[in-house]
Amino acid sequence: MWLIRSLIVLLILPGGPAVQPAGRTPVETARFTVLSTMLAGSPTGGIGEWGFSGLLEVDGRRLLIDTGMRAETVLRNAEELRVDLSTVEDVVLTHNHLDHTGGLITLRRELGKKNPKALSRAHVATGIFWSRPAPDGREGNGLLRSRAEYEKAGGVFIEHDKPRELSPGVWLLGPIPRVHPERNISGAGRVQSPQGTVEDTVPEDTAVVINAKEGLIVISGCAHAGIVNTVEYARTIVRDAPIDAAIGGFHLFALTDEQLEWTAGRLRAAGLRQLLGAHCTGIEAVFRIRQLAGLTRRAAVVAAVGSSFTLGKGIDPLQLAR
Repeated sequence: MWLIRSLIVLLILPGGPAVQPAGRTPVETARFTVLSTMLAGSPTGGIGEWGFSGLLEVDGRRLLIDTGMRAETVLRNAEELRVDLSTVEDVVLTHNHLDHTGGLITLRRELGKKNPKALSRAHVATGIFWSRPAPDGREGNGLLRSRAEYEKAGGVFIEHDKPRELSPGVWLLGPIPRVHPERNISGAGRVQSPQGTVEDTVPEDTAVVINAKEGLIVISGCAHAGIVNTVEYARTIVRDAPIDAAIGGFHLFALTDEQLEWTAGRLRAAGLRQLLGAHCTGIEAVFRIRQLAGLTRRAAVVAAVGSSFTLGKGIDPLQLAR
């Protein structure tokens, strides 16, 4: 639990230790349920949208990762899937784009009616509040427009400039170094950084990593920093272990065959065992990586609303992607 002096100020916390302390016990239980992505996985609940969100449950602790694009998609999908989000106090926003932050205000307000602490802490990486000036002079960073609303609703942003362990075995990577020249971004936007106005490569892009006995579980919103950069950084920061599962959006839909071959090769070298590719990963990209990384149909799946990954059991793709 974090000490919060005020719920209407922006906290900037220093990063945690750069390396996991020796003797740390891996998590015992972990489950991730997709609440927003393009496909609906079952006719009995949930609707698709261009966005991403999911609920992470680790050893009794719960963390929402991203909030989808439309204001009420995650709220309604959770209700239909019978997932109670009112007890979730912390949310991670992987980057500033609307398709990951659009549901934040609605979720905070509606869930707060049942639990005043619901989604009251939003963890972000440094750079997420940097201005994105559009060519016509308008502000292109949509999160800036909702920041004041979130704080007015009693929420607090906690900014991380380095990796930090949010709870035992659950890490937020902070800004991810771009070691490999992956270009998993779209458009030609600009961002006002401390070094001046430069190309917007989504420098705040971050991911959540779970340290499990079987290996690392990496959850990404879009992997604008590059999924290979993300995975390799996770193995440096948390533990040099195989990637038991990579879950979320990896922004691979526009990659060439050659780029997909390189990506799959690096993931295979990192010991990737399971892939639940949501959102901007791309359907063809999931199939190609499945083939190139030597995964099975059960171990590499296109994510759908309601699909899940459970530590020790694997992926439940629901009906559509089975």
